[in-house]
Amino acid sequence: MADWQKITGGITAPRGYQAAGITAGLKPSGLPDLALIFSEVEAIAAGVFTTSQVKAACVEYCRQRLLAKPSARAILCNAGQANAATGNQGYLDTLESSLAIAQALNISSESILLASTGVIGQRIKMDALRSGIPKVVAALSATGSDAAAGAIITTDLVTKSIALETIVGDRPVRIGGIAKGSGMIHPNMATMLAFVTCDAVVSPALWQQMLARAADRSFNSITVDGDTSTNDSLIALANGQSRTPAIIEWGAEAEKLEAMLTAVCQHLAKAIARDGEGATCLIEVEVTGTHDEISARQIAKTIAGSSLVKSAIFGRDPNWGRIAAAAGRAGIPFEQENLQIKLGNFLMLENGQPLTFDRSAASAYLKKAATGAYLQEDTVLISVNVGNGYGVGKAWGCDLSYDYVRINAEYTT
Repeated sequence: MADWQKITGGITAPRGYQAAGITAGLKPSGLPDLALIFSEVEAIAAGVFTTSQVKAACVEYCRQRLLAKPSARAILCNAGQANAATGNQGYLDTLESSLAIAQALNISSESILLASTGVIGQRIKMDALRSGIPKVVAALSATGSDAAAGAIITTDLVTKSIALETIVGDRPVRIGGIAKGSGMIHPNMATMLAFVTCDAVVSPALWQQMLARAADRSFNSITVDGDTSTNDSLIALANGQSRTPAIIEWGAEAEKLEAMLTAVCQHLAKAIARDGEGATCLIEVEVTGTHDEISARQIAKTIAGSSLVKSAIFGRDPNWGRIAAAAGRAGIPFEQENLQIKLGNFLMLENGQPLTFDRSAASAYLKKAATGAYLQEDTVLISVNVGNGYGVGKAWGCDLSYDYVRINAEYTT
């Protein structure tokens, strides 16, 4: 059993946080497009960002801010324009955004972090942002998580949110999170956009280390289409308002906190993979038998990201040969005669040899997942063993449907 429980409240479940989401006129659709997360006190801040050489202005801004001072009080996120590949003026717009929200909150601009999502190559609509900032500040609420989650999405079909609680010492500690992402999902850092709040007291170095490891086991282990975004950002705040003893070095309490942080990130990551553009089911791949966890995750992510595997799942075709081929090209050495592949409970390959299985029943298993309850009974499980090592790794993806092409063919038109 997990050493925590799920609670309501999302990013405002931890003590000392408020959030808001409003319509500022940034999106052509007229839907909510400006979100604000605010800590009542200065919070330790950590971040993991895209490794793409083409980075949005907000990514460069946040990286510099966190290098200078690993703390913050507010995260402002606009949706509609990515403000990536927008040159010097795009960066100047980012600086203006930070100064404007800092002034409205009456705090230092050094305590502001920023995120953007939308169409690459488009600057933020600054007139709309300027007029929206006072409104989003006025809308801040201790129950504003859902509004914020709704204001950061673009092509998402659903919002993504979670909050968990555990006991540290004799007091409750909470972690909440929201995320957005549906397409351009193949993170090599964290995810599209994800924001996490926590009310524990954690040292800056330890919080950054925890977040990086949690990202590797969650957002860095999902894929929808093999494209890494210019704006990928995972930002986590820890404000200490739980009044628990400070966690400053590795130990039992730090391990418990990191495990809960990882669980929050994994929930959000799976929600993103399941909401892949045009997807009908979630794919979970577990690989065992490698020398280490990193190798297992590499094979798992290669399988989850294979267009042929994803297409077969959408066609309800139990084509294990595509799984074997993806595992073989992952760049991790293993002996072919050790390979085992299972689809759900159907054992298809053992010791590198094909087995007879009920293809109709296996196809029915895939069809059932496509009609299952969201993030409960809609998951296709692929299990792969490659040897006798202790490495275990998971990755998540989704099937590849006709709608993926339609959605992305029409994205800017």
